[in-house]
Amino acid sequence: MTNLDIVLLICLVAAAVATVMTARLLRSAIALALTSAVLTVLMFRMDAPLAGVFELSVCAGLIPAILISTIGLTQRLTFETLEVRRKELLRRFWYLPLIVVLVGIAMTHVRIPLDFPPPPPPAAISVREVLWNLRHVDLLGQIVILLAGAFGVAVLVKEVKDGS
Repeated sequence: MTNLDIVLLICLVAAAVATVMTARLLRSAIALALTSAVLTVLMFRMDAPLAGVFELSVCAGLIPAILISTIGLTQRLTFETLEVRRKELLRRFWYLPLIVVLVGIAMTHVRIPLDFPPPPPPAAISVREVLWNLRHVDLLGQIVILLAGAFGVAVLVKEVKDGS
């Protein structure tokens, strides 16, 4: 793992925490797009171009665009409401930065052996073969990302619906 990878991972975690901890929906949607963009760079660096292209097009492009356009249709929060929202977020997620730090410390001290087979030559195998047989960990990651995104959208839409 290079220094660039470590910096990218730190940026990824910081953007993800900012997505959750930001009180304003627009800033949260932008932080989500930034999180997906950094994740895209990491996927390309890990030789997962198919997952990277999917992440860039859908998660970093389409979903934030839909969220931002939806946020544009909602009413602005007053200063008092925004302060209440900030306090509520801090009350609900005060432990999140602590968990991120503890997991980071644990990950630097625990070594998990991951022995992936080397990728086959590009022209010798189909995309289906690569996704389902050789890069199934990438596919699992995409499923987790999609579920997390769907959960995030559901939470944001529920908050907007409850607030109106």
